[in-house]
Amino acid sequence: MNGFILGEKSTQSQLFDQKGERIPTTFIKTSPCFIISIKSPDTHGYGSVQLGFKKVRQIKQSVKGLITKAGVKDPLRFLREFRLDKGESKIQYLNEAGKQSIVIGEKKFEIGQEIKPADMFAPGELVSVSGISKGKGFQGVVRRHGFKGGPKTHGQSDRLRAPGAIGMTTTPGRVFKGKRMAGRMGNERVTLQGLQVMEITELGVRVKGLVPGATGALLEVRKKA
Repeated sequence: MNGFILGEKSTQSQLFDQKGERIPTTFIKTSPCFIISIKSPDTHGYGSVQLGFKKVRQIKQSVKGLITKAGVKDPLRFLREFRLDKGESKIQYLNEAGKQSIVIGEKKFEIGQEIKPADMFAPGELVSVSGISKGKGFQGVVRRHGFKGGPKTHGQSDRLRAPGAIGMTTTPGRVFKGKRMAGRMGNERVTLQGLQVMEITELGVRVKGLVPGATGALLEVRKKA
């Protein structure tokens, strides 16, 4: 069964197993998360579910129209679409009395319904978590790529963290694209796969390990059986 939900990075903590070994964990707050729209392969060419997450005071009028149409009263900050497998036999798209709904496995979801982590996941399952990593600004090659740097002796005083030669004197005589050099570090989409679900509550889900992003950053949690 496909499983998906939106959340935000909350607290990093630790648990201890039966052997007394420490397990780092991260709690992902997923409440409140609502279904905003459902797309079916017959109508749109592909199947997907759009979720809305995190209450705020003010949002754009265009976004407010989508949320109001779904029957959700609270303004939501984030909207994300999760595509579903085209060949998944356990997914059914329904349209009853003009209201769209979807059946995933044995559970039925309707537009405007709030979804809980227990509806999508179970303790012990493996999930993938996607988010935007922390931005670290403009960094040199030593920190960005792990370069060793130059020698500290023989009268050298200003080349300790320099990248060294980057080009060539012969044909083609240029710097190739993708050369590891200094530049902006972080602030990019990162996906961690195979994180184990340790605990599920009404407010969120606790996973094993650390996840990308700063505290309060948006996260997409997916499971694929």
